[in-house]
Amino acid sequence: MTGPEQRVIDAVNETGVPYEIIRIDPHFSDTTAFCERYGYPPEQTCNTIIVTSKKGLSKTAACVVLANARLDVNKRVKNLLGVQKASFASPEEMVALTGMEVGGVTPFCLPAGVMLYVDQQVMNPHWVILGGASRRIKIKIKPEALTQLGAIVIAGLALPSTK
Repeated sequence: MTGPEQRVIDAVNETGVPYEIIRIDPHFSDTTAFCERYGYPPEQTCNTIIVTSKKGLSKTAACVVLANARLDVNKRVKNLLGVQKASFASPEEMVALTGMEVGGVTPFCLPAGVMLYVDQQVMNPHWVILGGASRRIKIKIKPEALTQLGAIVIAGLALPSTK
């Protein structure tokens, strides 16, 4: 395991929630490709999206939503952060902030000061798939692990996907 992957595994272990590490081909780390290649359902596979404020005080959040939904950045996240404008962090901003690879972002091991918001729908399945800090692993775990991390569960954080 690489440094970021090991830090994630250590953080997962601290939750006390049972989990499984899924080793994957890095070329199939993006959510749609992962679900298609490995047969996991989008309604149990999560995206962790980093959002930053673009005006005023600098605020950042990691938002966890199911793959079959889309994050409501312009209303819900902006209001939760209490900022005038928020948008997705650029890949460069995300890597600099989290130390994780694009395609592997996870709610485990987030830096201090980053809010963690989870869409209510993520809490419904018996298990979910989360990133593992790199494009080489995913974590299959019960959603309760997110509340162990101090996540704030928000109804309507995500909207149905238009795909």
